[in-house]
Amino acid sequence: MSAPQGSDILLERMTRLHPKIIDLTLARVERLCAALGHPERRLPPVIHVAGTNGKGSTQAMIRAGLEAAGGTVHAYTSPHLARFHERIRLAGELISEDHLMAVLDRCMAANGEDPITFFEITTAAAFVAFADTPADWTLLEVGLGGRLDATNVVDRPRLTVITPVDLDHQQYLGDTLAKIAGEKAGIIKRGVPVVVARQHPEALEVIEDRAARLGAPVLAHGQQWHADVEGGRLIYRDERGLLDLPLPNLPGPHQIVNAGAALAAMRELGLDDEACEAGVTRAEWPARMQRLRGMLAEMAAPGELWLDGGHNPAAGEAIAATLRAMPAARTHLVCGMLNTKDVAGFMRPLAGVAERLWAVSIPGEANTLPAEETARHAQDAGLQADVADGVREAIAAATGMGAHRILICGSLYLAGHVLRQGA
Repeated sequence: MSAPQGSDILLERMTRLHPKIIDLTLARVERLCAALGHPERRLPPVIHVAGTNGKGSTQAMIRAGLEAAGGTVHAYTSPHLARFHERIRLAGELISEDHLMAVLDRCMAANGEDPITFFEITTAAAFVAFADTPADWTLLEVGLGGRLDATNVVDRPRLTVITPVDLDHQQYLGDTLAKIAGEKAGIIKRGVPVVVARQHPEALEVIEDRAARLGAPVLAHGQQWHADVEGGRLIYRDERGLLDLPLPNLPGPHQIVNAGAALAAMRELGLDDEACEAGVTRAEWPARMQRLRGMLAEMAAPGELWLDGGHNPAAGEAIAATLRAMPAARTHLVCGMLNTKDVAGFMRPLAGVAERLWAVSIPGEANTLPAEETARHAQDAGLQADVADGVREAIAAATGMGAHRILICGSLYLAGHVLRQGA
């Protein structure tokens, strides 16, 4: 592990500016943006992405397509995995330490001692960096929800995108799909086109109703565009015609849904067929069914070691579908989760695709679910489960029992821990 950098120390100070990690409102970030001279109004054209699952993958595909077309792209994502710098990509490159320190200092000085959440002040820092650095496009990923998310101070994006909406963060967004969809649909702006990925009917109804009220043209899966697998190829259709493309670079059947939304966005932005193909075949997004090749993978040899940060019931379904689509192999899971998640809902789909689960606690996370409780949920879901002291111990135990494929899963925080170990 490397020594803390100056930005690490400053970021730690920022966590103490507001007692709550999550407190949804736009008032604080609007105040700070005003004090900073409204950087959110000086961004290159914005593509704003919300949804429960697939935001990062969809954004990565759009970015790959825009860059293949010759554009320079700012991108904002969260959370980070190994380093905070991953959240802010300036014209294609991760923000440098010096530049990050400079924008964080500006935001701290402008905010003073006023209460503001970590996400709000770091989002403002991203806006400052984006506004001061020339680029052709800005990709903004919502942190949580949409309507009251700090990224939603951008009032005139070029395009909005809503990826699949499902149950997650119910304590903040509501306890039904309709309520959650209403929060996600809060990014829709008057007259601005919105790309809508495949949705549950009740979520789609809410999204379409808001779009209709705001006169926002809707480009929805199953209506204005279609994306399917035919003959081992990705076939995309819309009113402009048909694209016959290789399957996405990112593995898993759920990536067909994400690729469809990304293609609809790219077509709306005027990208040609070659750029669209590059978008789905060149995108890279860590911790989404990522094959690991480093030191931890050597421990699993001759078997495979994979990593996925999915953590809600829909992600469990997606992981299960991906494993079923892979060549048959004795599969063990190494799983650590937060105590704020629907652990049982995540586990249930995995019982039919894995032989055994090794439960771990997530190092350094106050909200980690104790490994013993994770194991209990796994057993209740029908999985054989044991407790391990850590990821390395779990890999060693699974390998010793003859696992041919090991998947580390359950949390982006666990995924970040794994990647920081040089996986």
